[in-house]
Amino acid sequence: MDNAQLEINEGEVHALMGANGAGKSTLMKILTGIYQKDEGAILLGNGDGELKGIEFQFPLQALEKGISMIYQEFNLVDNLSIAENIFLGREPINSLKHIDWKKMFQESKKYLEKIGMEIDTKLKVGKLSTAQKQSVEIAKCLSLNSRIIIMDEPTASLTDYEIKNLFNLIKDLKKKGYSIIYISHRMEEIFSITDRITVMKDGCYVNTLKTSDTTENELVRLMVGKEVITQTRDNASKVNKNKETIFSVKNVSSKSLLQNINFNLNKGEILGFFGLVGAGRTELARVIFGIDKMEYGEVWIEGEMVNIKNPYEATRHHIGLVPEDRKDLGLILNLPIKNNMSLTKLRYLNPFILRKQLENRMSTQYINDLSIATSGPNQITAELSGGNQQKVVIAKWLSVSPKILILDEPTRGIDIGAKNEIYKLMGKLVDEGMSIIMISSELPEILNVSDRVIVMHEGKITFDHKNIGLDQETILQYAMGVRK
Repeated sequence: MDNAQLEINEGEVHALMGANGAGKSTLMKILTGIYQKDEGAILLGNGDGELKGIEFQFPLQALEKGISMIYQEFNLVDNLSIAENIFLGREPINSLKHIDWKKMFQESKKYLEKIGMEIDTKLKVGKLSTAQKQSVEIAKCLSLNSRIIIMDEPTASLTDYEIKNLFNLIKDLKKKGYSIIYISHRMEEIFSITDRITVMKDGCYVNTLKTSDTTENELVRLMVGKEVITQTRDNASKVNKNKETIFSVKNVSSKSLLQNINFNLNKGEILGFFGLVGAGRTELARVIFGIDKMEYGEVWIEGEMVNIKNPYEATRHHIGLVPEDRKDLGLILNLPIKNNMSLTKLRYLNPFILRKQLENRMSTQYINDLSIATSGPNQITAELSGGNQQKVVIAKWLSVSPKILILDEPTRGIDIGAKNEIYKLMGKLVDEGMSIIMISSELPEILNVSDRVIVMHEGKITFDHKNIGLDQETILQYAMGVRK
């Protein structure tokens, strides 16, 4: 992050916008004391018009200064009551040095009433709806005497009716002098609820505009910048001429998000999926792979309809999935490399006497083929760099000879050198006939690597086109729902 800046007025709803990786989350973590800034200043008013410099070494200091954040994933404990969640870690104590339960329930009720919520504060949070949980988070902010409330994608899991209620609450907070930093990719919300908009790109400040003085297309242009990156993959034109469909998804929907998803994947093709937070890309991968339930729809492989109810069946149909979170979902970090690589082949590596020989031979082969920097197959996976860990996950799936490989954020958190190695490997695999679905939040990566691009917005596909002459601005417009 470099030269990031944000100016918030009292009683203002201020949108913070930027494409994936623009630096919004990093800036908010600095404002809430999770990260420490290297340079620059944070200035906060004290009510008399004077701004004073403040320094945060940890989150509690930010809370004490009246800055709080409501994350997209709520920080609530389901098996505790509403009151216990509001005062978690700050429970009122009576003269006997015990928790003053009566006061805690009364105070909680007072803060909930401020936001128009009438509910029994003894009720367990786990029994609340998403919208009610969000209200509890807002009440918690008020109980902390917060003057600046940061809302990160606050409507991502709300119905239209709940969104309307949230907007009414935000307008009421604004009238009372609270300042709201509103982070969202949804243009209709930005123009409906905010007063001003600050745009960031690549960790830098771009501009601040009055909402009433700008347009959706102008915001997209600012988020993309002047740089226009177009497709550069050498064999894109060759692959796009190949019409041999190996994989089809027809009218796939899920209860939570996906709505009538339809697309084809050609043999020897890299199909790039792009979308912003809440678009449904990872959800689609999980449904295809049998992790999450498909509500209805069909999946076809090489002209035959298949019924994939779990990852085992997906693997049996020669589908592999390299997950977004390699450390928690893709690897067992405290195991050696060879054991991680053989996880998908355990049922085939019997008897036990032969298993060790096969593991050693297979892992040595992939270490050499993928140029994994390691001391050998017995090295603990946690000791590897991020890029080499990612190669181990890919090797794990290559070992079962997939025809279709889904890569969810394949280069997240790895250096540029490792990224280029992953790109070369992907090119080699498709040249050998494999088909790849690549999910990425990085527009340059989508344009540089994909043969065809699909864009998703709020659980729907809004764009499907060969990667010829495409640019960032066009793709981002479809990702934000500006173009239909």
